[in-house]
Amino acid sequence: MAIIHAGGSDIGRKRKTNQDSICMADEHLFFAVADGMGGHNGGDIASQTTVALMPPFIEKHKNEIEPRELMARCIQHVNQQIYLKSENQPELKGMGTTVSAIMFQGNKLLIGNVGDSRVYMIHDGQVYQMTRDHSFVQEKLNMGIYTREEAAHDKQKNVLVRSVGFEPEVMVDVFSYQICKNDLFLVCSDGLHGKVSDGDILYIVQKNIPQPAKATAEDLQRAVQELIHQANENGGQDNISVILSVAQE
Repeated sequence: MAIIHAGGSDIGRKRKTNQDSICMADEHLFFAVADGMGGHNGGDIASQTTVALMPPFIEKHKNEIEPRELMARCIQHVNQQIYLKSENQPELKGMGTTVSAIMFQGNKLLIGNVGDSRVYMIHDGQVYQMTRDHSFVQEKLNMGIYTREEAAHDKQKNVLVRSVGFEPEVMVDVFSYQICKNDLFLVCSDGLHGKVSDGDILYIVQKNIPQPAKATAEDLQRAVQELIHQANENGGQDNISVILSVAQE
C-alpha cells in the first residue's frame, strides 16, 4: 500500500507556548503526536524529547525486535530518558507527555498510546476511536459513573492517570489493526478532540477527502488545517496537533 500523510501543530488561542510536538518519520512510516506537561518548559522538553528519540530507536532495533514489542519498548525507552532528565534537573521534576503513535507495517498498522492523545480511524464513512484515554475521566467512564456526554463537562477531564516520563516505568497500550485500502488514520492531541466532536472531525475530513483513493498530500494538508482552524474557532484553549494519513492501494 502507498501511504500519504500531512500534519501540523498550532499554539491555539490561549496558551503562551506550544508544548505539543509531532513526528512524521517517512522512512519508517511512523507518525506520532506528543502533548507535553510540566512547568519551567518541562512540557516542551518532554514532548520534543519524545519525537526526537523515537525514530532513532526504531532504526536501531527494527530488525531485531518484533513490531508490537518494538512499539512498546520504543515508548518505554523514551519514558526512561525523560524521567532521568527530570531527576537530574530539579527544575524539570514532574514533567511528562502523552504520546500516540502509529506505524505502518505492510498491510498492518501498529498503534501505541500513553495518555489522552488519540488515534482515530475513518473507514467506510464512519469514524472510530482506536485508542482509550488514560485519564481520570476515562476511569470514571469505565466504572459506569456517567456517560461520554456527561464526561465532557467534568472539570477533571485533563487529569491523566498515565503519562510518559512522570514515573520510571510506564505501561504502553499497543495493538495492531488489519488495514483496509483507503482507510484514513488521524493522530491528534486533546487540543483537537477536546474541542471538535467526532462527528465534526468526520465531516471535515470527508469534505476535504471525499475519495481517499484519489487523495493527494495537499488534500490531507487542507483537511489538517481546517481541523486546526475549527478547534481554534471552538475556543482554542489548548495547543492543537494533527497528523492525517491514508493507506491507498
